[in-house]
Amino acid sequence: MVLEKQLENGLNIIIEEIPYVRSVSFGIWVKNGSANETPAENGASHFIEHMLFKGTTDRTAKDIAEEMDSIGGQINAYTTREYTCFYTRVLDKHAKSAMTVLSDMFFNSLFDNDGINRERSVIGEEIDMYDDAPDEACYDILYDGIWKGSSMSMPILGTRKTIAPFDSEFLKEYMKKQYRCDNTVIAATGNFKADEMLEEIGKMFGGWTSGPKPDKDGKTLPEYKSCALSKKKDIEQVHFVMAFPALKRGSAEKYDLAVLNMAFGGSMSSRLFQRIREDKGLTYSIYSSVSAYEDCGLFSIYAAMNTNQCEEVITSILREIKGLFTDKLDEKTINNTKEQFISNIIMGNENTQNRMMGMGASKLLLGEYKGIEEDIKGIEAVTCESVYRMAEKLFDMDRLSFCAVGNVEGADFESIVKKGKETYFAD
Repeated sequence: MVLEKQLENGLNIIIEEIPYVRSVSFGIWVKNGSANETPAENGASHFIEHMLFKGTTDRTAKDIAEEMDSIGGQINAYTTREYTCFYTRVLDKHAKSAMTVLSDMFFNSLFDNDGINRERSVIGEEIDMYDDAPDEACYDILYDGIWKGSSMSMPILGTRKTIAPFDSEFLKEYMKKQYRCDNTVIAATGNFKADEMLEEIGKMFGGWTSGPKPDKDGKTLPEYKSCALSKKKDIEQVHFVMAFPALKRGSAEKYDLAVLNMAFGGSMSSRLFQRIREDKGLTYSIYSSVSAYEDCGLFSIYAAMNTNQCEEVITSILREIKGLFTDKLDEKTINNTKEQFISNIIMGNENTQNRMMGMGASKLLLGEYKGIEEDIKGIEAVTCESVYRMAEKLFDMDRLSFCAVGNVEGADFESIVKKGKETYFAD
């Protein structure tokens, strides 16, 4: 059974006791990411995530690693545009030890300037690594174009230029401003006694006091702008993303979009994969995906291809979008997709870490956790008609955006897209 509690300091806790497993997953969720930063702060959220692993007043970075390895535990963190998560997974008998390490990192990290300078170099390498990954670069460039002028446009890692001035005082002040009881959730799942877990969390986090919510953080609301972008990279392939504005997080129509996405390009049996990769052999990787945020959303289609196949791949994608309306997904396909989706939900929920992740994210981002039963009901309620109502809203060719990265020389993507739109979507 899932239990929720709010401490007197405003911190929200959500836990689930699962007596038939041997592990415990524990996470600290903070509603702060790159979308909360100003341009001068870009990369600070991710930088702080790194610094929490670099030593505390009682533990060196090596101590943290050795202590977790000695109990066979996993400890990690990640930063997104809207939140940061620190988490650990251990055997049940080591849960308190892992929680102690993670809470020490959260409250007592040093942020010394020597450590910051070393980590700046590491993060610089991470930035270069992502820049060398053309699929990642493609999405970053597209986000910058689509949401230009808003905090959603900025890269999660920041840039070498934006992270260059960060020092101890700056990062501590940013953390003090953005890490607060009212925007943090503690989540835990696994083999523990619920009352004992709540007591331990209370001991570790109940004394935390944070400042008032700032009048204004760095967040600026995004407004979708259609764009056509490309960047030359000295690689063999072209990486291409086509995108349309989509639903915000928590929309009542999210299940229709989820089923549409999976049937169209989100699985190996989807139309994009079967017809463009399997039947035509034009790409190795092609898929569609949905990204939903608090103030905006995006539906995207990604493909990687040789330059001489760009026109055929892009034209084929547009043909498949049109085909959704001329060669409609039938009831059998929709039902099979729903069953696939429900199976993924249920099987994924058998892992304590996945359960903790689902609970923590829902509580933090939506303010409530309704359990997988709510998602299963939502998927079961999807019909062919509701999928097609969503498709008609989604595929507005006047709002199509794209980005191409790689061996783009000699390829006129605007003309290719324009020709495809005129061929398949002319009035």
